[in-house]
Amino acid sequence: MDVKMWVIYISCIIGIFIFGRIFIVPIKAILKLIINSILGIILLYIVNLIGGIWNFHIGINAVTAIVVGILGIPGIVLLTIMQLFII
Repeated sequence: MDVKMWVIYISCIIGIFIFGRIFIVPIKAILKLIINSILGIILLYIVNLIGGIWNFHIGINAVTAIVVGILGIPGIVLLTIMQLFII
């Protein structure tokens, strides 16, 4: 094999590596956000079950799911504090 073929092989390997880096990182971030949002909805449901005793409720919608998905447990605390101060 001559030098041109080796350069083409190495260029293709580097190209595949760069292509993978460009597209895999955002997919991981989106999957993490989705998983955190689902866990956040479950935690919000539990907060609503426990809060139902004291007539406390946080709506479960896309905005609250995204807040909890991005922030996690502090997001639930934030929503709870906001709900207490708004009402």
